[in-house]
Amino acid sequence: MDSGDIPIASANYRPDDHPPIPDETCAVLIVNLGTPDAATPKAVRRYLREFLSDTRVVDLPRAVWLPILHGVILNVRPAATARNYAKIWRAESDESPLRYYTRAQAQALQAVFGDGVIVDWAMRYGNPSIAERMSALTEAGATRILILPLYPQYSATTTASVVDALGAALRRMRWQPAVRTAPPFHDEPAYISALAATTRQRLAALEWAPERVLISFHGLPERYFLAGDPYHCHCAKTARLLRAEMGWTEDFAPMTFQSIFGREKWLEPATENVLTALADDGVKKVAVITPGFVADCIETLEEIAIAGRETFLDHGGDAFDAIPCLNDSAEMTGLLETIVRRELAGWLP
Repeated sequence: MDSGDIPIASANYRPDDHPPIPDETCAVLIVNLGTPDAATPKAVRRYLREFLSDTRVVDLPRAVWLPILHGVILNVRPAATARNYAKIWRAESDESPLRYYTRAQAQALQAVFGDGVIVDWAMRYGNPSIAERMSALTEAGATRILILPLYPQYSATTTASVVDALGAALRRMRWQPAVRTAPPFHDEPAYISALAATTRQRLAALEWAPERVLISFHGLPERYFLAGDPYHCHCAKTARLLRAEMGWTEDFAPMTFQSIFGREKWLEPATENVLTALADDGVKKVAVITPGFVADCIETLEEIAIAGRETFLDHGGDAFDAIPCLNDSAEMTGLLETIVRRELAGWLP
């Protein structure tokens, strides 16, 4: 048969012209960063060992990094980090807020899809693991699985690491399901609208109006950006779109970066430094929004809502508010539904 015999797809073809193959079961696995199993030094050490051993997170030569990790960091940092987790730990369910909200997000999404799709959740580091939940989904009959990393802005340190873990899980499967991974959603209209809606609700409930609103993202070493990681660009676009939706200027709502550690240069400006400078300059009322996180966690509840507040007030500020993440809000459920329906196109009727 020559090339002239090869049938050409109709220009009018649409993906929904053909329904899914009967007896195919679709599933969605939402994945967040991770959490220790308890607010104890032992549990935190176990979690940090896994997290900081990932070459996506720390890409220094192993001969340089591992002695520092095992000789210094894992002997010093777990106790302090455990104390910070204890400040925000959910006593009623004995778990971290991140675990609580990620599960709640999965349950809300399951309620939307009912029996048509299996919805599950996992953590990149800690429990439940991606490998564990992938195995559980296939055992439940899932043959087509959408992986949705809950990182709005792509980074090799986060999104790519989820895909790495997914690949490792698939390598251990004799019979692999069909798999899709959802793209980052830093400029998804439903995401920006959800951020704006929850921000308006929060600011309307305050008894004061902020003079500045910091748009704070998790930090990243600058050399990762210079090596081609698009994270900074994605953060900048999210900030720009959110400002446009809220009617804010860049001066009123600057972009900052938090969670900086170590001696190398990180993305700037640092959230802590900006809070200090604003207070020193006479700004009295500040709010902080953290759109890089879709669920409240130690970085938002302890680092911003507790430590950030202390920093601002200690330098002369009068009022401070940490705007909650999307968490288990109706806006978050709507955002997830929007993404999942689009990414399951052709797999769902």
